[in-house]
Amino acid sequence: MRNRWLIALAAIGIHISIGSVYAWSVLTKPMMAEMGAGLKEITWVFSIAILFLGMSAGFLGSFAEKIGPRKSGLMAAGFFGTGMLGTALAIYLHSLPLLYLFYGCIGGVGLGLGYIAPVSTLVKYFPRHRGFATGLAIMGFGFAALLAGPLMQHLSAAYGLVSNFLIMGVAYTLLMAVSSLYLKPPVLADARHSISQRQQGLTAGEAMKTWQFGALWWIFFVNITCGIGLLAVASPLAQEAAGMDAAQAASMVGIIGLLNGAGRIFWFSISDFLGRAVTYALFFVIELVAFGLLAGTGEPVMFQALVFLIITCYGGGFSCMPAYLSDLFGTRQLSAIHGRILTAWGMAGLAGPTLIAVFRESGSGYGAALYFFAACFAVNLLIALWLKARGQSGEEFVFVPAGGEVSKGNC
Repeated sequence: MRNRWLIALAAIGIHISIGSVYAWSVLTKPMMAEMGAGLKEITWVFSIAILFLGMSAGFLGSFAEKIGPRKSGLMAAGFFGTGMLGTALAIYLHSLPLLYLFYGCIGGVGLGLGYIAPVSTLVKYFPRHRGFATGLAIMGFGFAALLAGPLMQHLSAAYGLVSNFLIMGVAYTLLMAVSSLYLKPPVLADARHSISQRQQGLTAGEAMKTWQFGALWWIFFVNITCGIGLLAVASPLAQEAAGMDAAQAASMVGIIGLLNGAGRIFWFSISDFLGRAVTYALFFVIELVAFGLLAGTGEPVMFQALVFLIITCYGGGFSCMPAYLSDLFGTRQLSAIHGRILTAWGMAGLAGPTLIAVFRESGSGYGAALYFFAACFAVNLLIALWLKARGQSGEEFVFVPAGGEVSKGNC
């Protein structure tokens, strides 16, 4: 049986590699200059990558559950590495279609597979602390920008965008491959208990028929749409709204990565005590206020403080979701159910950056988009409170223990 802490480290290795996508805003202006494209065209690269992340996680979740975390992780390394190296070729040829294909489509599939590959395995190694377990993996995704943001900015400035993607592509492929080789589900000594643990809860198809799944999908979608819209333009927004220079903005993006990861650690730990429903309600109260204030500030320190506060809640929304799903639907097909929920991420990857770009280019500016996001969180708060009141006492799902005796639980 594998050491569960090394399993956690392997999961972090995969997520810290694919999480470099969150440093994309550092490259926005250099990419615009290199490719001769506008903000909307370059933002679409990021949006397509997140779309394919969500869709591949959703449609390949059952497949990843079937082939196991090791093979899923290796496939993710292949797709993501190909995407990064292909991006270097696209930049060299100044081809936007190739950029969309390699970074967006192929790299996006690697993101999706890499994201879901270790999560279900970790939950099984930490059955009594599900929020802690899933947060361990997902915090790596959040921390990635802390390293990737300043590093990509330096490599691009010193050696050019092509060399940046070549160097990072090789490094990430190797890290993901080595991490994936250590992943392995736990083998319990009691075979009957092992079967019971695998079967406990709903299938992905059954979970999707519940109103709780629909409510979780929507609040997840809104949280990511607003957060990812902010992340996609964090660097240019800081320069335009708060008067920061490119180096200061790149440093801010790095700190965003730190707090994205730290928020995941803090909130998943808190959620094991407060409960997932209360934790999400807290997210939405904080984000409602913070987005409203952010729209009206141009002072650099206040601007950064609000962005950092929002990002902790954004990251926390990711780290708490797998545990919330296992609370409601069991662990029987957690990877597949988690994958279905991640389709919200794919849709949000299109919606968030596109909304920001549309508001910006229509003349309304970033402020109008931020006020709109604040209004969205008012709706999310109402849904979260409804889930708190009714989510645990709704439709029942069936547990099928090893012995065949049927028992019921609430979802």
